[in-house]
Amino acid sequence: MIWSLLDAAATRFAARVAIRHEDVELTYAELAAEAAGLAERLRAAGLDPGDRVAILANNCWEYLAAYFAAAGAGLVLVPWNTRLNVQEHRLVLEDSGADLLLAERKFEDVVKYLGVDVLWIDDEWPESCPLEEFEPAESQASTVAQLYYTSGTTGTPKGVMLTHGNVTAHVAMTVHELALDESDVWGHIAPMFHLADAWATFSITHVGGTHTFVPRFGAETALRAIARERITISNLVPTMLNLMVQEDGGHDSSSLRAILSGGAPIAPEVVRSIVERFGCEYVQTYGMTETSPFLTMSLLDDALRALPEHEQLAWRAKTGRAVRGVELRVVDLDGRDVANDEASVGEIWVRGPTVTPGYWQQTAATRDAFTADGWLKTGDLAVIDNKGFVTIVDRAKDVILTGGETVFSTEIENRLYEHPDVVEAAAIGLPDDVWGERIAAAVVLRGDSELTETALADFCRERLAGFKVPREIRFVGALPRTGSGKISKHSLRERWKV
Repeated sequence: MIWSLLDAAATRFAARVAIRHEDVELTYAELAAEAAGLAERLRAAGLDPGDRVAILANNCWEYLAAYFAAAGAGLVLVPWNTRLNVQEHRLVLEDSGADLLLAERKFEDVVKYLGVDVLWIDDEWPESCPLEEFEPAESQASTVAQLYYTSGTTGTPKGVMLTHGNVTAHVAMTVHELALDESDVWGHIAPMFHLADAWATFSITHVGGTHTFVPRFGAETALRAIARERITISNLVPTMLNLMVQEDGGHDSSSLRAILSGGAPIAPEVVRSIVERFGCEYVQTYGMTETSPFLTMSLLDDALRALPEHEQLAWRAKTGRAVRGVELRVVDLDGRDVANDEASVGEIWVRGPTVTPGYWQQTAATRDAFTADGWLKTGDLAVIDNKGFVTIVDRAKDVILTGGETVFSTEIENRLYEHPDVVEAAAIGLPDDVWGERIAAAVVLRGDSELTETALADFCRERLAGFKVPREIRFVGALPRTGSGKISKHSLRERWKV
């Protein structure tokens, strides 16, 4: 089913440019032939339908072709986080049972310790195969197509299964919601091993758009790519966008029609700066690896678009409404829907065709993640308003309990971001013998700032209740991040102990 997306594009858009990357330009007909050639090479390696093949690479056109080649050969693709260490890669390798690794030579120092057969995609790429000579494997909607290993790889790794049906349902939804078409140029800027970007591999191909790539994120590099390649749309995590806004390079971003952001809540002040910097539509997204990924988007209807700009920004900064095909509830501890009053906090539960069937070879974890009637429990806490827009207030595991009070880290972070000298901020709870937890904040400042910790605490105190003001503030050069670019609060807590 996934292969049919590329197969159809090669027929409908045969001469249209599919790939622009460095000195490589491929039409859809050429891309399909390259993917078919890789699929045949995987078969020649002795891989049978259902076997797993992993990939370890930075963003490149070969990565995109591998997604389709694996599907065409009936294999399960296992994208590997490039930031993992050798032991973490070994855990994912053992859990997935991958029989072959597709890798770039730049990762040779890691791969040599893994004891797995390797095909080096940057210097052993196979010959292309004419599309008319290629026989794709038969796949059903329920056939597993991809295994993504979730962030936070300490302990036993957990592979999220996505099926051909999950992926193709997500394609139909995103094309509709985002009005994607053949004029779009997608910038693969977020890592392709993560669904923050990988979903566009399939959706942009389906509509015959053009793919272009930033191998490794850097604010300056991403801005240059947008200007050079005339990128129209991309999806980035808030950390990336914040760094790009801070970069003052004068790059032309007039080609952008929309910037999507997801993976973490975003402060309204950051949304304002994004809209001012890029001059295009901003869409906040929310989703999970388990949901292919998108569940909500902050797309405005005609009535909301008629509001003054500052009021529109407030809506765009919300987590958004459920996208087409997704059932979404916000429920209390007893599983009852909370009031749509944008004040009552509950956990987000979801159902729909893009939701994973479960975790690879982990029956208990799968059972625990779902209710008896099929709702996926996300672990994200949110409020919901009378228009059905949700706003995430925290991850359940990141809620701070201090002196008997519940404090949501996003409220503190939103206030910190309002200070003009703050570039990035993260609030966490630390163990405290008296208060249970005390609030701490790690903050990245502008390079020329003379702000003190005391002055920033006073700034917070002007708009936050006293018990919400961070008792500890540390100025740091950078915040720890996961492989997908999210701020890692787990790592931050561990660093604070040192």
